[in-house]
Amino acid sequence: MTRALLIDRIGELTTNEPGIGAGIGGRIADAAVVVEGDRVAWVGPAGRAPAADERVDAAGRALLPGWVDSHTHLMFAGDRTAEFEARMAGEAYAAGGINVTVDATRAAPDAALAANLDRLVGEARRSGTTTIETKTGYGLTVADELRSARIAGRSADAVTFLGAHVVPAGTDPAAYLALVTGPMLEAVAPHVSAVDVFCEAGAFDAAASAEVLASARAHGLATRVHGNQLGHGPGVQLAVAHGALSVDHVGFLDDADVAALAGSWTAGARGTVATVLPACDLSTRMPLAPARRLLDAGAVLAIASNANPGTSYTSSMAFCVATAVLQMGLTVHEAVYAATRGGAIALGMHEDGWRDPRGTAHARVGVIAPGARADLHLLDAPAATHLAYRPGMPLTAAVWRAGERIR
Repeated sequence: MTRALLIDRIGELTTNEPGIGAGIGGRIADAAVVVEGDRVAWVGPAGRAPAADERVDAAGRALLPGWVDSHTHLMFAGDRTAEFEARMAGEAYAAGGINVTVDATRAAPDAALAANLDRLVGEARRSGTTTIETKTGYGLTVADELRSARIAGRSADAVTFLGAHVVPAGTDPAAYLALVTGPMLEAVAPHVSAVDVFCEAGAFDAAASAEVLASARAHGLATRVHGNQLGHGPGVQLAVAHGALSVDHVGFLDDADVAALAGSWTAGARGTVATVLPACDLSTRMPLAPARRLLDAGAVLAIASNANPGTSYTSSMAFCVATAVLQMGLTVHEAVYAATRGGAIALGMHEDGWRDPRGTAHARVGVIAPGARADLHLLDAPAATHLAYRPGMPLTAAVWRAGERIR
């Protein structure tokens, strides 16, 4: 028999459903939430809450949806501390450092890769991340990309194939592209839900990126693009033209790029999310992505950690949210929305019935509303504003994922 859990005396509840509460976050003061099994059963004012089997007293603290981290690279081995130190000393970032991690990942046994992934996912869960995507892309052989996809699927909520990360050292680019879009994609397709490509100088150009995206669509897989990270390039336009779920980084945009991202959502169409990665921008000393400009133009925004060993070795979504508020011009509630429901939209998990690679249907994430997966993040603070008001402080008090308390 399913037992009901009541969380009441919530000082500020962020539902992300504007029809339920006020503002972009659909906020309710002095609120309550009832969870039954792995779903949210009821939300509303605490004084109207139905009876339940168990009760948690939030004691005036704020409750948010769990973070949805829609862009990480957690399938890796090794360390790139020296690269980071050199960058902080003034050396420019280039994509070539990826090959250092490729060598370490290929050499690592499955057990070591799985243990590292579990450690990193555990860190993220304990800090309020209840939905996490990770990419392959540090194997770059058929066997290594396949094992990365299989291992990632045990811990991550979504797995993206990133064979088109860089061309491995000493490999012919045309031959490698044929491998990525042919045998490698065939091998990993049953284990992933999307395909990504690093469309950037030093990685894959526009023509090669378009071929990767077309091959993904031919296999019935969603697409994503790493674009416009190191300079202005074709990534945004390619992502929109191919109907990609998201284009991520977006640090260097012109007016046409901003218009394309905003315009992709017109007339009720399902457009391309602009995913900003503030921790990566800081770590690579690149300009911060123009999040304010994108939102004002009408684009849909997500915030993600880009957790990886080279350019953003953090899974702290709270840090990313605080940076978006303090340095990128977003309000707290815009940033929280982008780091929760925005991430869910970027993953295609924002509607009931989304399906994983095994065909299993799931409840939507990124919101606290009846029928949604019960992913809840209780702050040790009275309002979400404290995420930016008290940056860097450990504000996670409790976390529930699919109705189960994990912290």
